[in-house]
This record gives sequence, structure tokens and C-alpha cells, in this order.
Amino acid sequence: MAASSAPARPVLVLLGPTASGKTAAVARIARALPIELISVDSALVFRDMDIGTAKPSAEEQALCPHHLIDIVSPEEAYSAARFAADARRLIGDIQARGRIPLLAGGTMLYIKALREGLSDLPEADAALRADIDARAAEQGWPALHAELARLDPDAAARLKPTDAQRVQRALEIVTLTGRPLAESYARREDDAPLPPMTVLSLEPSDRAWLHRRIEQRFDQMLEQGLVDELRRLRAKYRLDAGMPSMRCVGYRQVWNFLEGEVDASTMRDTGIYATRQLAKRQITWLRSMQIDQRIDCLRDDAADAVMDAFARSVRTA
Repeated sequence: MAASSAPARPVLVLLGPTASGKTAAVARIARALPIELISVDSALVFRDMDIGTAKPSAEEQALCPHHLIDIVSPEEAYSAARFAADARRLIGDIQARGRIPLLAGGTMLYIKALREGLSDLPEADAALRADIDARAAEQGWPALHAELARLDPDAAARLKPTDAQRVQRALEIVTLTGRPLAESYARREDDAPLPPMTVLSLEPSDRAWLHRRIEQRFDQMLEQGLVDELRRLRAKYRLDAGMPSMRCVGYRQVWNFLEGEVDASTMRDTGIYATRQLAKRQITWLRSMQIDQRIDCLRDDAADAVMDAFARSVRTA
């Protein structure tokens, strides 16, 4: 982290499910405080994926510096471990400039990785995954599950032979580390302590309200050209349905439509349903997390309430 004689600024964190109004709140904060935003979103990292990720507009990004947006190709992967390392570096750099780091988004695993550390697991290995996939295509996933059972019986016992994604990752970890999964998950990184954080969340008091908002926003994405955006992505990059970028909510459903597997109406319905399920998982995460203040995102003054809470935190730091 960069060294500086400037006094340390507090670290602000704003979390919330999709469509809860985080972007509007960030814009309100940026007009009042000298912040730099660190995106906490596993989809915003991908370049050229703008409509389906509800990426902040150029005007919104101009309000303050934005970090961890448009940093990897849709052909690549980005992990919670990489986020934690990037966020730590950025927090130090921003504080050294005498400005306030604001982490905002809805990928709760990223915040967990930053605050609590992650198991000492290896990064994905593309060549090894390709080899595992090739063998699975020839032999079937049950055969790969049997191989895992020889290498790590405990891990295999917890996984179904047909759970391709988890069997693949388990084989990858055991092959790369030579250790059983349980041992790998028990290892923790020894990171320096983080600066104190003020953590707020925007959460709905009425789940039906959030469901309606999700439906409206997904329809808006379709009107803005989400289908054509994915067509352009498929023309520009070498993509497949299993890549992390294409597993993002919305893109996965449009991919199925472009492959002719579903019609337009089904695409819309499944996209809305998947987004609602994402929001449900995000809210479940939030319920289990230590949050300093929870603000109802249905409030007309929700953005002002977030601003006021963060302003008090800055004044008392």
C-alpha cells in the first residue's frame, strides 16, 4: 500500500440486493463526500457487459473514480481471492490520497473474503479444467467422481456423481494442491488487519416491491438491447455457456434464447425469476452478516439516509 502522511480516512461499505438502489445512493454520496468507489460486484468486472449488469453510466462514473469495473475480458475468470487482494491495495491507495474508500455492491462473498479471509485455495487452472472436461466427455462425470473418491473420499462422499461443476473443482483443487479439500479449506491467509469499516445495507421491507422492481428493470434491459449485446459479445469473444461471465443472471437466459432452446417469452420469465432468486440469496447473506445499520430501500429518502449515516461516520472517525 502506498505510504502517506495524510490522516487515515474511514472505509465505508454499502451492500444490498440487486435493484435496491445502491447506484442512486452512491451518486448521492459522491456529490457530498470525497469518495472513490470500489465495486463489489462479480459481474461489473467484465468488459463490454453493460446492459445486463446494470453498469453505472458514464455520467454516474464521472461523479467519482470507480475501481474494479471493466477490468477483465468475458473470456476470463475473476475470483473472491483476487477481489480481496485488489480491494486491500485500493483501500490503501485511496486513503493515501486523502480520499474515502466506498465499497458498494451485492456480491457478499467478496466482502466476506475481504473481511474474514479466504481458504487457501488455488486459482482456477484453465488447462487442467479443459483436461478434466475432456475426460468427462469421454468417460462421464460418474467416472470422474470415482476418481475423486480415490483421491479424496470425504469430498466425494459429499458430492453427487452428476454434480459436474463441484466434482470438477474438487478434482482441480486436489490435483493442484495434493491435499484433501477439508485441509485446503482449513488454511487461511495471514493478512494484515483492515482499517475500521462502517457497513450499511439497503434492504426491502416488502419483498413484493423488490420483485416488481426487478421485473421492470429486466424489461428495461431487454428494451435497451440486452439480446443484441450478447450477440456482439459472442461475435467479439470466444465464449461458452460455462464461463463465469455467461453464467451471470440475464446473460445465461439470453444465451439459451440465442441457442434456440427457449422462446422470447420464456427467456423473459426465466430471467426475471433468476434475478429474484439472486436477490433472495443476497438478502439471506445480509441477514447473516454484521451490519452497522440496515436502511429500508423502499423509503423515499433512502439515498439521503445512507448519505447521512456515512457522513456521521466520517465526522466521528
